[in-house]
Amino acid sequence: MWVSEGADQALFDERLDQAGISPREIDSLGGIVWAPFLHHGFAHLMANTVPLLILGGLVALKGPTRFLQVTVGVILLGGLGTWILGRDGIHIGASIVVFGYFAYLIAAALLERRLLSILVGLCALVLYGGLVWGVVPTTAPVSWEGHLSGMLAGIYVAWYVTRRRPRRH
Repeated sequence: MWVSEGADQALFDERLDQAGISPREIDSLGGIVWAPFLHHGFAHLMANTVPLLILGGLVALKGPTRFLQVTVGVILLGGLGTWILGRDGIHIGASIVVFGYFAYLIAAALLERRLLSILVGLCALVLYGGLVWGVVPTTAPVSWEGHLSGMLAGIYVAWYVTRRRPRRH
């Protein structure tokens, strides 16, 4: 993300941001993948970096396979939700992933009911519980739709990866 923002600033005059999610425009479906790596400048990137590292680190406690499942699931589902629900304009930023990680950690704690998951979920809640206000609709130039979509994606991914599969006889 830092490399792409540096390149965007230094080489592309911030034109890479155009590769984000433009809701309901077929041409921008690729933006679902690119949007988390694009930011409106270094201040926007910095605002996402710390919670991304902390919450991502907590998700990574489940191991590399789970981290990859959650990350890919949140990016794709959260991005698709933003593409469907978003207001006109271009939606970019890693906050889809931040909100997805947060929701995943809370939902996994509730679904798994294991001590480590509960402790990790509580840690996420104490550190970043205020994120829930980021899904409240606003006219501000903030993608609350991306936040909401990321959160819903995180809940779905938690359900999907933690559900018990029936045993075959």
